[in-house]
Amino acid sequence: MDYKDIVFEKDALFLVTGGAGFIGSNLCEALLDMGYSVRCLDDLSQGKQENVELFKDRPGYSFIKGDVKDLNTCMKACEGVSYVMHEAAWGSVPRSIEMPLFYEENNIRGTVNMMEAARQNKVKKFVYASSSSVYGDHPVLPKKEGQEGNLLSPYALTKRADEEYGKLYHKLYGLETYGLRYFNVFGRRQDPNGAYAAVIPKFIKQLINNERPVINGDGKQSRDFTYIENVIEANIKACSGSSEAAGEVYNVAYGGREYLIDIYNLLLEALGKDIEPVFGPDRPGDIKHSNADISKAREYLGYDPQYDFKRGIKEAIDWYRENL
Repeated sequence: MDYKDIVFEKDALFLVTGGAGFIGSNLCEALLDMGYSVRCLDDLSQGKQENVELFKDRPGYSFIKGDVKDLNTCMKACEGVSYVMHEAAWGSVPRSIEMPLFYEENNIRGTVNMMEAARQNKVKKFVYASSSSVYGDHPVLPKKEGQEGNLLSPYALTKRADEEYGKLYHKLYGLETYGLRYFNVFGRRQDPNGAYAAVIPKFIKQLINNERPVINGDGKQSRDFTYIENVIEANIKACSGSSEAAGEVYNVAYGGREYLIDIYNLLLEALGKDIEPVFGPDRPGDIKHSNADISKAREYLGYDPQYDFKRGIKEAIDWYRENL
């Protein structure tokens, strides 16, 4: 089933935390397009004001500027809410290695605050972002839920902790939680700027500007790059998921495997460029290979991603050409 065909109650109110960010703003847009009311909570530390402005005149949209580290803010944001999509977090493995205390406070305490606020406000479903980083150094491919290794960064640890809290909140309090382990999400509105920008938007911008991108390592690392539309589908299907599927975590990816050097060459061809990359050192905390087994999400959430890498990267390139 296409996620756009899923029907929730007419008066459903969705809260999207981190709704001014890349993934959050896309979720807000999809829900508004489906005709539902959306409340966005964001402190704009990572999210962008321009993403708030995109929807300010849309019927049913409201914005709260606030921080998930503050429980009172979370309580107010959850008032009258049917479904929570919790995307508010700080990303980036390298940055978390530099700022472990901040990541603990923001990504763990902020998530527990939201779960507690959702519990007290009797929210129906609590869907939250986890990460493929929780697989750590476990060598087996594809990555499968229940086969995790040693964690390699504070960021990964925060996401693993969030998952454990999600299980506990379901088991102890009956809050229906659904953890989504995202694999290298890319697509429209992903920020290409800054030292910790994701690789695909960063490469696209640099190549458009005729700059030489830096590839960390030898370029032979592989990832399950996942287009934003697949992530939207997973979130909406989790909100309509069965109670039996609650308290669990699910891989959210396409199930493919792309090598970084191949992606670089594909971008060169698509953008009509001939620019040699610079090869830099490996990033600390990174793993060499990652791709997902998505059979659990297929079975329990009806997840059926429609965008493979080639389809997604074409749409992403077109968007950046128009918006950079």
